Amino acid sequence: MIIVDTALAARAESGNPILFGMFGAGFMARGILNQGRYLSGIRCAAVCNRTIETAITAVEAAGVEDVEVVHSPARLDEVAGRGGTAVTDDPEVLAGSESLECLLEATGHVEYGARVTTLAIDHGKHVVLMNAELDGTVGPLLKKKADQAGVLYSGADGDQPAVQLNLHRFVTSVGLRPLVCGNIKGLQDHHRNPTTQESFAREWGQTPSMVTSFADGTKISFEQAIVANATGMQVAERGMTGMNYDGHVDDLIDRYDPDQLRELGGVVDYVVGAQPSPGVYILAEARDSTQALYLKYGKLGNGPLYSFYVPYHLTIFEAPLTVARVVAFGDVAIAPDGGPRVEVITAAKTDLKAGDTIDGLGGYMTYGLCENHEITNREGLLPIGLAEGSVLRRNVAKDELVYVDDVDYPEGTLIHRLRAEQDVLFDTEGGSS
Repeated sequence: MIIVDTALAARAESGNPILFGMFGAGFMARGILNQGRYLSGIRCAAVCNRTIETAITAVEAAGVEDVEVVHSPARLDEVAGRGGTAVTDDPEVLAGSESLECLLEATGHVEYGARVTTLAIDHGKHVVLMNAELDGTVGPLLKKKADQAGVLYSGADGDQPAVQLNLHRFVTSVGLRPLVCGNIKGLQDHHRNPTTQESFAREWGQTPSMVTSFADGTKISFEQAIVANATGMQVAERGMTGMNYDGHVDDLIDRYDPDQLRELGGVVDYVVGAQPSPGVYILAEARDSTQALYLKYGKLGNGPLYSFYVPYHLTIFEAPLTVARVVAFGDVAIAPDGGPRVEVITAAKTDLKAGDTIDGLGGYMTYGLCENHEITNREGLLPIGLAEGSVLRRNVAKDELVYVDDVDYPEGTLIHRLRAEQDVLFDTEGGSS
């Protein structure tokens, strides 16, 4: 943070702020736009949203007076150059801009996110995602495409996966071995749906489906899958261990088997009800007795596992700083390291019938569970990022898993084409090894 704010201060002093564009004008996007009141050296100069009126409202609500609807990259650059904010419904306008140094995807929609992210990469733009659902479905392929295009692909700091990676980097940098990357939840119920979550969603100005994906376990499954893909870790069991514990995460050091953790190369996991919520934790081990002695001296206990944690994740506050990390330092907050390690598979939230068309993430029909990629691939389990719009070929009972052979995919979708390309790419290269 000290390095980033120093870099932004220099950009502000030179009169050359980092300009970025954003896809989306929903709950997270509105918060990021509001940060423009208080940040220097960086600003969101353009917003692309499928509904222009929603984008205009979001920008104006953030106190921006100079707002213009644009239809070309050249006009966007003119608006940005005078200090205004451009609004469009055409992703090509942001992707083709010469003034925008990075594009931030903040929609959370898999298909639309796939479209704008590939478009940005094809136009040579760095990309920061607030879209774990997309990353957890085709992130390894998108990272590969970004590498080939000479641009950076990163998840957003402030979301729990990147906060875990920051902590993972710290723990690794001081010479310790991380064995658990954990996420702290307040609630999990696989059978929540948009009706049960409607009032909460209304209270916070979010969509019921997004809130449902938090409650039913789909979101945390995607979050931990992309942590696994970035670190090379796995899950200890289908769905993760996911213990309920109302104490502090420091106490979790006695609840894992270090030998199993080492055998798996470390695991991603979560805990429900623990403190400090809504933070993240890492359990690590010392590499020798001298490290262990100094960890004990530092009041971290007797080992063999030691607890490290961050008590918060600040979403919209930290997302713009990820853009600064990418642009100013070429530093990625979180990204896949090779092929997929963990997938998010599909389970039935209720009894489903042959002929049903599966609804979207956080809907009435399915929820997501983490499973190791090797098992997912071998058993033919359906990644939930591919489930929306698919038609069931058979009846599926409540809480039963859905398999690839159980569905007919919708036609003409980019996400399914990308996933097929990813499967071929990493099968050819030796899978996730």
